[in-house]
Amino acid sequence: MSVWKAFADGVRDGLKSDSQRAEQPATSTLPEELVTATLPTEETETSASPPVEPALTPAANRPNAVNKVVLAIVAVVGVLVLITVLVHVSSREKVGSTDNPRAQRAALSLLETIPVKGRAPKTGYSRFQFGQPWTDDVDVEGGHNHCDTRNDILRRDLSNVVPPAGCIVQSGVLHDPYTGKDVQFNRDEGTDVLVQVDHVVALLDAWQKGAQQWDQPKRTQFANDPVNLLAVSGKANRNKKAGDVATWLPSNKDFRCAYVTRVVNVKAKYGVWMTQDEHEAASRTLTTCLSEPPLSSKAPSSSGVLPSVGTRFPSSSRPAPLPPVPPQPQPSNSPVPPPVALPPNEGPSVYYPNCRAARAAGAAPIYRGQPGYRPGLDRNGDGVACE
Repeated sequence: MSVWKAFADGVRDGLKSDSQRAEQPATSTLPEELVTATLPTEETETSASPPVEPALTPAANRPNAVNKVVLAIVAVVGVLVLITVLVHVSSREKVGSTDNPRAQRAALSLLETIPVKGRAPKTGYSRFQFGQPWTDDVDVEGGHNHCDTRNDILRRDLSNVVPPAGCIVQSGVLHDPYTGKDVQFNRDEGTDVLVQVDHVVALLDAWQKGAQQWDQPKRTQFANDPVNLLAVSGKANRNKKAGDVATWLPSNKDFRCAYVTRVVNVKAKYGVWMTQDEHEAASRTLTTCLSEPPLSSKAPSSSGVLPSVGTRFPSSSRPAPLPPVPPQPQPSNSPVPPPVALPPNEGPSVYYPNCRAARAAGAAPIYRGQPGYRPGLDRNGDGVACE
């Protein structure tokens, strides 16, 4: 009966309020051995319910450790990127010695006259926006001399040219201004493809910085003006693409001063503007050029790269200067006679009996207006013969 009495007392105590139970724990009249068997002791509660804080401490510290590792990785990557950028900028802005500090000084002054604007979109651009490639029908140096512009530049810039006179260059050696290396040019051996004629101010760059607003004759003049043309290695020309001086400079540091000077002269001559980045890059390069000692008198073996001393080339820079064609005077009181088509065996034009001969001479394709073009070689009448 004492057991049941104790059970009833326990139930009665369980109905008390929580606060009363907390403040005045119930006392039981159960025997000590029963109480010990039925009620958990402090040691039992401690062992059954381990402290929460020690178990959570590693988990709480784990995010901090991960964050430290991530921050360390980000810091290392940032330092490597910064070093790469600094090395790239330092390499790009290094220039060799200049052979014409007066030209760089003049270009630096001329640079201040070039407008600074944003780059326009490429919309509408194509190579033919600048006329037929290498046409001779232009009013620039070498124009109307019965030889296409490309062969004019090859004959100007190559040394040991074969044949020594005429139009088509069969072979020669280029001392590449962009790389400083010699490149063999020989049509018979197929090495002629290693040499290309580069527009110093790329046509696409000009299109995005003013040429869209020009008329067709001005764009054709620009694309065939010798001041904007250089014979260079094909690989260097492909690497340049349509870059301006903010994105590309020749790997040959001794030519960088002359190159940037040429760019400034061309853009000032034709009214091509610059972006802010390009203007700043040109200014830095030219200023550095003026701080360098003059170039020693080491003459390259080629005949070719023209010094950048203004917007026109001096005649002394051309190994085989092209004689100007004097205009034919016309009586003021008589009408100008219409042009007369010459037979193939007359006049100074080049004549190819067939496209095989044109290809053997390295002249194909031939565009209308170029030496050697005639309708008999242009089967589809699209203005391009021996395609």
